[in-house]
Amino acid sequence: MKVVWEGVMPAVTTKFTKEDVLDLDLFLKNIEAQLNSGVSGIILGGTLGEASTLDDGEKEELIRATVGHVQGSVPVIINIAEQSTKGAILAAENAQKFGADGLMMLPPMRYKATAHETVTYFSEVARSTDLPIMIYNNPVDYGIEVTLPMFETLLEFDTIQAVKESTRDITNITRLRNNFGDRLKVLCGVDTLAFESLVAGADGWVAGLVCAFPEETVAIFHLAKAGRYKEALAIYRWFMPLLELDINPQLVQNIKLAEVATGLGSEYVRAPRLPLQGEERQRVKQIIETALASRPVLPHLTHS
Repeated sequence: MKVVWEGVMPAVTTKFTKEDVLDLDLFLKNIEAQLNSGVSGIILGGTLGEASTLDDGEKEELIRATVGHVQGSVPVIINIAEQSTKGAILAAENAQKFGADGLMMLPPMRYKATAHETVTYFSEVARSTDLPIMIYNNPVDYGIEVTLPMFETLLEFDTIQAVKESTRDITNITRLRNNFGDRLKVLCGVDTLAFESLVAGADGWVAGLVCAFPEETVAIFHLAKAGRYKEALAIYRWFMPLLELDINPQLVQNIKLAEVATGLGSEYVRAPRLPLQGEERQRVKQIIETALASRPVLPHLTHS
């Protein structure tokens, strides 16, 4: 189906059993909660999805299960985070074969490519696939920034349509809009900057804590887009201690613990990750419990 790069797109976690195999029943329970809240797409195999620990067969299972479950109601996007151009092209081919509707792409992993190398990497993948692409621009975590001149070249490809904006610089949204108008859709990629990004004109939000709190996340988006800023901000302020769990090296464990608290997941992670322990576990649990005790009543929303 056609990908419309807007709204809330959850970067979902991958659910595992105690025996370290995919837990598709629990995974699809979470996907159903996302759909019921009104998300605009599902993103698989990102950092939150523990992509680096998944084999190709598991990625196929996740894509096919999600596509089968959503039944065309929202697009299914798969993340590409590969070491080589050849590997990225193969991943894009597999994504299309397995039924994905679009791609989210990181720059090359484990090698700090130059601007020319990065543009060539994205270009060769774009040339190889019909699937629409969202570039994941996160220089803070991955060391490579996709700059305005680089986007100028990349947008020669019709398939490159959106950016997950994670530079941590809100003003970059205005620069992107001034330079490219609506040609490049902009989605906030940092939970703790979502409200500000939406006010600045972002088209959507690739969200993390949505995995545990889909209704609150979607409410903030629609309220902000409707100009109901005071109501959106009230929810956002309640949400902020939770959202800060996403900008942490243990974001996967943090968010999975939140999913347990809301009945939408389990704590099982894949090694070398391990569940939170000791004082840090208690700190995160306290944040979650405090938020649940003061969970806001959401205002009425009308959206398609």
